[in-house]
Amino acid sequence: MRIKSLLIANRGEIVIRICRTAKKMGIKTYGIKTTKEPNAYYLSFVDEVIDFIDTQDEVPEFLDVNQIVNIAKEHKIEAIHPGYGFLAESPYFAQRCAVEKIIFIGPSPEAIYKMGNKTIAKKIAGKFRVPLLQGSQGELKNVQEARQVADKIGYPVIFKASAGGGGRGMRIVEKASQVEKMFKLASSEANKAFNDPSIFVEKYVKNPRHIEFQILSDKHGNYVHLGERECSIQRKHQKLIEESPSPALDKKLREKMGQDALRIAQAVNYFSAGTIEFLLDSDKKYYFMEMNTRIQVEHPVTEMVTGIDLIEMQIRIARGEKLPFRQQDIKIKGWAIECRINAEDIQAGFTPYLGIIDKIQYPRSKNIRIDTGITNSSVVTPYFDSMVAKLIVHGENRTKAITNCLNALNKFWIKGIKTTIPFCKEVLHHRKFRNGDFNTSFIDKEMKKLHHKGDHDEMLAAYMAVFDFVAGLETDRSMYIDFEQGKNISPWVLNKRLRSL
Repeated sequence: MRIKSLLIANRGEIVIRICRTAKKMGIKTYGIKTTKEPNAYYLSFVDEVIDFIDTQDEVPEFLDVNQIVNIAKEHKIEAIHPGYGFLAESPYFAQRCAVEKIIFIGPSPEAIYKMGNKTIAKKIAGKFRVPLLQGSQGELKNVQEARQVADKIGYPVIFKASAGGGGRGMRIVEKASQVEKMFKLASSEANKAFNDPSIFVEKYVKNPRHIEFQILSDKHGNYVHLGERECSIQRKHQKLIEESPSPALDKKLREKMGQDALRIAQAVNYFSAGTIEFLLDSDKKYYFMEMNTRIQVEHPVTEMVTGIDLIEMQIRIARGEKLPFRQQDIKIKGWAIECRINAEDIQAGFTPYLGIIDKIQYPRSKNIRIDTGITNSSVVTPYFDSMVAKLIVHGENRTKAITNCLNALNKFWIKGIKTTIPFCKEVLHHRKFRNGDFNTSFIDKEMKKLHHKGDHDEMLAAYMAVFDFVAGLETDRSMYIDFEQGKNISPWVLNKRLRSL
């Protein structure tokens, strides 16, 4: 089965990422233009741009299943790639594509449904004897049942949304008096995020590591895993820095967790790319948490250490091809780290920062990859996620990868908005992170400051401010004054003097 045309039902950097692979495979790409981002950078990468009709209803652009399917039908587009996000994990969307004879780049609707519902997924994992945390057998009916289960398994516990992830619909309960409040908050947030208020409860593991395994499987019953990713550097369950492999796993534990990940995928006849997520406690005991039935934001670190293009594999699997390798062929080479560069003010509690990108300077090297959906003059709006770029860096070992990543961050400048670049620097400089001694509580408990200042940061900032000021005076040359000698001075002379500092 060939795929000649592909609609990318998403926005930002993942569109550009998919375009690059699709074009390499000779596939024509289509992108969606919205009224909120009419001049978006990602639109310049697709072969054909299609206007999204603003229906003035409450359905966001990239969640409007009916219009996206109709766009594909109207333009006779053969396949749809949802990128990552809600549609990528929507069994309804996958089913609509199947009914309309559109190839969905992802797993079957049945697999998405079973693994997307955490209570069903946990039952499947338990059936195959994959370690699980104690918790409710299914969705909680009410507060009374929640309190009974929590009292039985012991506090602390955590309420989780049954239908989604990404840290939404999650609340930690330290004691019985908090059950009712946290139950209502978790259920309300789950309903807003996933249109499903159902939640479940399980034992809360304090300060675990978050380890996920990347799997690939085809429609012919072949399954492989591509090793693990360490995702413990996170805030409020939102991942910020990822790496592959994990400094916490040895060969034996990696093999055991990897095989359990494959068993879960095999239980639902899974095909495409997917991720099995585990919690790892301080005693090296691990517990199945959930499965993400899509490509992950952090997939580039796996691509860097394996050399496998995961988007290409998704497309090849969707058109019925067999995996071109077996488990024994998968080799992990070196180490990779990904830093999510978000438009956020970290000193204001990671508040999203809106504005116009005045200028970007990217680091460049053979061991550096930049995935981004912005360029000079791009506008950061309040309508979408705050991530503006991903910096992925490779090294021959973890120490070298950290060094390379810091060097890259020092050469990565985005002017016009505040970003998480100083935060990423601070993490990579931290002694415990460098020693691999960290868990999901790292930011809250170990980081005394969130903003790293380099030796020359203040000098460079001052230079840029003065240069901008002087350049802005070009319309009134009488203001170019040498204050020491009391005579006019060119801004270019001043610029030369500043550069010599």
